[in-house]
Amino acid sequence: MASDDTKQIKYRRKQFGKKPDIKEDASSKNTPTSPYKYGPMPKFSGQRIISRLVMIAGVLVYVWYFTKSTQEKVFAKHDTIYHGRGQHVECDPDYLKEIQHYTGCVPKKCGRFVTDRIVTDHEADVLLWLAKRGMSYAGSNGGASIMDLHSGALSYKDSFINFYKSIETTFVTPTDLKIYHIVRQNIQAAIADFFGININKLHLTHPTFFSRLTSKEATNIHDEYWHVHVDKHTYESFHYTSLLYLNDYGTDFQGGRFIFQDNLQSPKTNSSVEPRKGRVSMFTSGAENPHFVERVTEGERFAITISFTCDETKKISDPSLDDKK
Repeated sequence: MASDDTKQIKYRRKQFGKKPDIKEDASSKNTPTSPYKYGPMPKFSGQRIISRLVMIAGVLVYVWYFTKSTQEKVFAKHDTIYHGRGQHVECDPDYLKEIQHYTGCVPKKCGRFVTDRIVTDHEADVLLWLAKRGMSYAGSNGGASIMDLHSGALSYKDSFINFYKSIETTFVTPTDLKIYHIVRQNIQAAIADFFGININKLHLTHPTFFSRLTSKEATNIHDEYWHVHVDKHTYESFHYTSLLYLNDYGTDFQGGRFIFQDNLQSPKTNSSVEPRKGRVSMFTSGAENPHFVERVTEGERFAITISFTCDETKKISDPSLDDKK
């Protein structure tokens, strides 16, 4: 059963452009066909009326099924500031069974949470500029590029390079890493608070990375970010996932919304999160939260995935320039 924290503040930026129209696809127009394509029509008026009613009913059922079989609700709008908005979902049995081994790290309830109050615009701007500087040195041939401050991995054409070794003058500064550390701490504290766990039992884990998504065509499977997946299935160490958005849906890019499905195999309802600069989305990483990112159709979408584990053997430290020398 989902429950929403209703603390919201409406806010619209003066410079914000016209909001994109999001409309449900209208049913397609029926074009006339040859009267004898499927055999002669009934000759009697009563039969003609009944046959037309049956045809209309069939079309209506078809349209209803394909437009309503999966409904969509906006969980977080880009033009609304949320102190905090949460939604609880039933924990996946496998996720719950596995996480029970980590005392103090078991969520009171599984779910998802969005807030615009823990990362400042300045912090988001610093991290966005860091991501843009780094990806200016390389970048994927396709529509998805990543940069990992911990390992040095940076997308380059259809592969990766280690930017700590490949780029002579590092673009990462001590100020960048200080901001990154502060943001990571604040997100970790928010996860612990919302899910009711001991913050000292929660650890940063790999991979944690910046991403840039564009409308370029995919050149390999790693570029196809729009497929539905479960984080725990993809990354075994994940127990809690967070995303920090660094720019704005509707202004800096079109498309690129984050979509939660209510069921992995046969979804009935999708819940969308519209990215906003400084917005943090966090959720339990099990199959209770299958999700995907819709394809970006215009512009560049920047975000950071910051992942956490309850398994102390899988923890990693914040990135440091000292150990890269």
